[in-house]
Amino acid sequence: MNSTTETKLTKTPLIPFIVVTSLFFLWGIANDLTNPMVSAFKKVMPELSNFEAALVQLAFYGGYGTMALPAAFFIRKYNYKSGIILGLGLYAIGALLFLPAAEYEKFGYFLASLYILTFGLAFLETTANPFILSLGKPETATRRLNLSQAFNPMGSLLGMLTAQLVVLDALRSDDYTPTAYEALSEVEKVAIRQNDLEIISLPYIALGILVIVIMIIMFFIKVPVTRNDAKLSIKATFKLLFKNPRYYEGVIAQTFNIGAQIMCWTFIFQYVDNLNATRPEDQQLTATWYNMAAMVTFLSSRWICTWLIKYIDPAKLMMIFAIGGVVFCSGTIFIGGTFGLYTLVAVSACMSLMFPTIYGIALDGMGDEAKLGSAGLVMAIVGGALLPPLQGKMIDIGGHGLADTAILGYIPEINFSFILPLLCFIVVSIYSYRSIATKSNI
Repeated sequence: MNSTTETKLTKTPLIPFIVVTSLFFLWGIANDLTNPMVSAFKKVMPELSNFEAALVQLAFYGGYGTMALPAAFFIRKYNYKSGIILGLGLYAIGALLFLPAAEYEKFGYFLASLYILTFGLAFLETTANPFILSLGKPETATRRLNLSQAFNPMGSLLGMLTAQLVVLDALRSDDYTPTAYEALSEVEKVAIRQNDLEIISLPYIALGILVIVIMIIMFFIKVPVTRNDAKLSIKATFKLLFKNPRYYEGVIAQTFNIGAQIMCWTFIFQYVDNLNATRPEDQQLTATWYNMAAMVTFLSSRWICTWLIKYIDPAKLMMIFAIGGVVFCSGTIFIGGTFGLYTLVAVSACMSLMFPTIYGIALDGMGDEAKLGSAGLVMAIVGGALLPPLQGKMIDIGGHGLADTAILGYIPEINFSFILPLLCFIVVSIYSYRSIATKSNI
């Protein structure tokens, strides 16, 4: 494969590494600020089904699938810095569009805003991931990406905390039972909806302003140029990519990995809501704290994995963690209750190393084709768009509630729906095994 570059970096330049790594923190905020919005919109707009509310994730992660390939073409023609600046611009536009969306009170407008926002995230991820891989020695690329990715869940924690303290705790819709809400006058319902939609939009508007500030700073940052001297044609690049099973199987594995992440971090809110339905008022659980515990677990595990990869082959380690994901999902499905909630939190430890490790394995040894290859792996984030609505559809099997019917006579719909993340981990474990076998045959 072609690997001739204008600048071959054998040592990681510190300042560009730090600046680009900060972007991982930035899109982590948006990711986990948005996950609880499925539950928030369902409360503010009770007419939405679980499937319709989950369209938040279809809009958010669908933007990745739409824009990842154009982003790759853009940075291939220009450079990484241009891709970052354009990505930040789109990110800011999408976030600021929450202002008119709240004004018009249309769910579809919020979905459009999220869709545009993730155009920017697609540019950032398509740019930042391969750029980090290129900043230093090839043999430490996967470890370097794991280190940068470790800052992503820090942003996620901030996003979760903002979602809970700024949005969920302030929603007036959540102060009423469904029966009490229906008893309100239309004037009262309109006032509550206006208030709550403004609350939902507030953190996105603030985030848009922050992103504009960072975009301005990026204009003055110098980053290494790593353009290719003997750039392959797009046709030749695609031909090489699709001849490489480690790459295209990696795209498939990444699709299911992201799907598992978003499902577990989105529907933990509904899982807790179902537990609260049978708990006294003074024993109610707060889903965000468990979601934050999951993210702390994810973050801690990623730091540990960054160290473990020095001693254990990344593919072997990922296979062990994927099997662990299957075991923990089984606890959520078949045991349920508070224990099932704990195993759902524990799943995050198993997911911690998967995204950067799949990325590193799939792009290992690539030169210029890594830019288009990166687009395929970012497009795989569409798994987070497609699978959550499917899980929402499973929860709607018996109605718009969370436990309208029992699967196998005793498993609530919400519990059974976690069969989808379980299947995702099986796919990742197969990719891990095949990567180990392929490496052994080299």
